[in-house]
Amino acid sequence: MAFELGDNDNGGMNEINLIPLIDIMLVLMIIFLVTATVLNPTVPLDLPKTSAQVNDVPPEVIQISIDADGQIYWDKTALSLDELNARFGEEVAKGADPQVHLRADKEGKYDTVAQVLATASGAGLTKIAFVNE
Repeated sequence: MAFELGDNDNGGMNEINLIPLIDIMLVLMIIFLVTATVLNPTVPLDLPKTSAQVNDVPPEVIQISIDADGQIYWDKTALSLDELNARFGEEVAKGADPQVHLRADKEGKYDTVAQVLATASGAGLTKIAFVNE
């Protein structure tokens, strides 16, 4: 019959050697990669068409400072509110729309800052930025 009792060393191997299978898979993968790049060597891309042009010079930056005493400075030149209005008018008359960077001391009065803002707005300046440190 098919039943045997006792120790018999005629049994087969229970384990499969996977090394040759791994080698074959690596070779097939390399062949696939080589043939895939030969069949389709380029990828079509639709790149945007641009034209190079010269950028305009950035507008002039006007530095306005207000100290704790309420004194107004154009760069480092002290001005009154009327002189500031006249200088703003000159800048607008040049045709360029300059940027105004306003620096105000934290101990200064808000009234002076509001007057400078109203003067700049009244002169036609639209690019006004607050600068803090």
